[in-house]
Amino acid sequence: MSVFLLWQIICKAGSQNNIFSMKDIDNTKASSEDLKEKLDEEIHQAEEVETEEKEDNSVEIEIEDEDKPKESKKRKNIFGKESEKDKLKTELEEQKEKFAEVHDKYLRLYSEFDNYRKRTQKEKLEIIKNASEDMIMNLLPVVDDFERALENLQKSDDIEALSEGVNLIFQKFYSILEKKGLKPIEAKNEKFDTDFHEAITQIPLQEGMEENVIVDEIEKGYMLNEKVIRYSKVVIAK
Repeated sequence: MSVFLLWQIICKAGSQNNIFSMKDIDNTKASSEDLKEKLDEEIHQAEEVETEEKEDNSVEIEIEDEDKPKESKKRKNIFGKESEKDKLKTELEEQKEKFAEVHDKYLRLYSEFDNYRKRTQKEKLEIIKNASEDMIMNLLPVVDDFERALENLQKSDDIEALSEGVNLIFQKFYSILEKKGLKPIEAKNEKFDTDFHEAITQIPLQEGMEENVIVDEIEKGYMLNEKVIRYSKVVIAK
């Protein structure tokens, strides 16, 4: 369009100043038309190239825009997985620490209990082993008395004195047992009681006898601190 205007201006100037001839004008017009056609063709090609470049750029932009969210989403997923992995790793470490603490407490308690068990077992054995120590210490004077009585028995013929001596020793011995909680069970002429008596035999019920009454005691029974340690062996009337 600018070439055509230029051509009009040249023609107008030539006609006014009579500078150009008609031949020159025709030649110039033909040249200008050829030039116009070439320019139009180049402009058209340039416009097509520019249009194609714009389309290519728009396609690239769309591709980049489509890829960016995917990439960011992918990165987000990767970061999310890493974060979840770190969280699980932290929880695992915490559980390991708790387990180690509980296991340590268990070992300490087990060790303390085992020491306590061994100590009490040892003390129990010592108690059982030395339970009769006090009793033996109290009976040693009685043993001494019996030794002296035996010596006097060989030297003296006084039966009455020896009998009295033995009786004193027995009383001393029995008093020691009573101090330790020993008590005889009353049986003769008592009502038969299975908690304290053991019937060895029975005799027929006679006149003046009550049924289930102990008529004779074969072996005396004893209690230690209100516990029967030996039942009285008795004869009852039936």
